[in-house]
Amino acid sequence: MSVARKILSNTVWQFAGKVGMAFLGLAVVKIATHYLSVEGYGEYVLVYEFLAFFGIAADLGLFTIAVREMSKNEDDIPKIIGNILSLRTILVVATMLIAVLLAFLIPDYRDSRIPLGITIASITVFLTIINGTLTSVLQTKLQMHAASIASILGKAISVGFMVYIVFFAFPDQGDIGFFMLIGAGILGAIVTLLTTGYYVRKITPISYRFDIDLWKKVLKEALPYGLALILNTIYFRVDSILISVIRGQEEVGIYGVAMKMLEHFAILPLYFMNSVLPVLTKSLDEKTKRYKQIISQAFNFLAAMAVPMVVGGVILAYPIIFIVSTPEFLSRLNKGFVGSDIAFQILIFALLFQFLNVLFAFILIAVNRQVKLLYINAVCVVFNLIANLIFIPYYGFIGAAVTSVLSEMFILFATYYYARKYLEFRIDFGKAFKIILSSLLMGASIYYLKDVSYELMQNWNVLILIPFGMFVYGGMLFATKTIDKDMIQLLKKGESKPHDGNGKHTYS
Repeated sequence: MSVARKILSNTVWQFAGKVGMAFLGLAVVKIATHYLSVEGYGEYVLVYEFLAFFGIAADLGLFTIAVREMSKNEDDIPKIIGNILSLRTILVVATMLIAVLLAFLIPDYRDSRIPLGITIASITVFLTIINGTLTSVLQTKLQMHAASIASILGKAISVGFMVYIVFFAFPDQGDIGFFMLIGAGILGAIVTLLTTGYYVRKITPISYRFDIDLWKKVLKEALPYGLALILNTIYFRVDSILISVIRGQEEVGIYGVAMKMLEHFAILPLYFMNSVLPVLTKSLDEKTKRYKQIISQAFNFLAAMAVPMVVGGVILAYPIIFIVSTPEFLSRLNKGFVGSDIAFQILIFALLFQFLNVLFAFILIAVNRQVKLLYINAVCVVFNLIANLIFIPYYGFIGAAVTSVLSEMFILFATYYYARKYLEFRIDFGKAFKIILSSLLMGASIYYLKDVSYELMQNWNVLILIPFGMFVYGGMLFATKTIDKDMIQLLKKGESKPHDGNGKHTYS
């Protein structure tokens, strides 16, 4: 198999694995919201949001450095993976101990299930970080099909155990059932780690190594990227922590349903750009003008994915939340209750900006100006914290949702500004207009079909409205010639190893 075909296969497997994980993640939301009260689900969400801060600190960007170093000299894979494994083990043990200690010291959490839940879930985070370390070998060798198989198998086991807990072992929700749901994550993480280890051992032996000079070199190179990831995590997740302290766990639960759904889809542009980055980088290295076409087509592709999500999400928010949760989480505006569907309608605009700003962030990476991302994220964290502290006390999770949208909008404008500063390119706003027009026509079609289909299927009508909307939208894209051969070929022209632009983990 050629290198280009291996890269395409590697990317497709990663994408397919994330889609599978997204559906299993939605199943987790459905099971947890069905089993727990709104407040109980708020505690469940908060456990993982709290640990996410410490998990990303244990990550510290070491995955990316590991892949890069192992790609340079594959003969050194046993040495590099052994030392990265030692580093990350020390970091994750230290950060998890700090997280557990803080959880028991925070006054607002003392009379809740959160501290013990964090203690149990910290084991899941530990196993996930170790698994991610081993996965860097599979990424280096372009064998991410193995990582996808391991992730989906582990998640499926976790979901299966949650079903057993909810419907058979502990059908009456209580403290034991709550903690067992969190424990299901440990079981899934163990299966994932064992499966990943099986595949990695076919490539290299796995053992802890302690080369202090290598540690210093790796930490020095990983630190800027790791700090950017930490800042990214702060502004992405701090709102849930602040809502819990200022407004209580019930609002965290309502907000968490929308956040958990959208975070599964936020990974999609990263996998697209992982395939585009090698092509873009090569074009820049060769000093050809082809990079302008690549950037324009990439923007069109990302917009073509994101805009219809926004239009469809705003129209179908109520039935979508109904499908993935329970009626407790839905708005009852006649009673003054604002639910997860309203949060979803607001946050989906943040997803739109997030899709687009990934492109400009990767342009900065391609021109070796990624340090600007650290500055942008730092400013965004300050803005996000101040805005949340101002708006959450008065507007609750609605204020947090609007702040998230404004934060992503700021990042979009800032990354676009710096990308244009260091590289000349042009966005085809003509095609962007066609994408918006196609999305609005799609939205109109499902809006008028929604009431008719509701009489037959109630809120389950979303199961036919989404495929119908996709059909209408796809037809409009081809009719307006928004999709062309150049855009389709973007995913097929990679000629070097994909860059890891993610660095995030999902533990729940």
